[in-house]
Amino acid sequence: MMSFFIFLTTYLLMECVTWLTHKYVMHGFLWYLHEDHHQPKYAHIFECNDLFFVIFAIPSILLFYFGADAGFDYRFFIGLGIFAYGLSYFIVHDIIIHQRLKLFKNTKNKYLIALRKGHKVHHKHLGKEEGECFGMLFVPFKYFKI
Repeated sequence: MMSFFIFLTTYLLMECVTWLTHKYVMHGFLWYLHEDHHQPKYAHIFECNDLFFVIFAIPSILLFYFGADAGFDYRFFIGLGIFAYGLSYFIVHDIIIHQRLKLFKNTKNKYLIALRKGHKVHHKHLGKEEGECFGMLFVPFKYFKI
């Protein structure tokens, strides 16, 4: 039971980590890695922004390794929470929102529509300043209005 609590808490806290990282790191000193993601058309199948997946994967992999080596202690379940959030991020951000794989194109799901609206508002700013909607899974209520 404690393992599940650690996993779930980590997963939920990753939304806060994502918001803070997106606002202050991606739109801050690492803007040069994130900038291509805010361009209207992608020049290549991969973006410099995709390096953030690797950056977030490293602690997850290390926590998996050291947690498994110690008999599947709390570190393993923290790593699992980070991994699960990363997988959710990939599915929601890259597949559902940006359609890097053409799935869920004509959804009628109110949450997914609001999520897309919020992300579209985030992307209307091509520069690193004046952004909004920096999270991924939490959608402000104003985007649910039709």
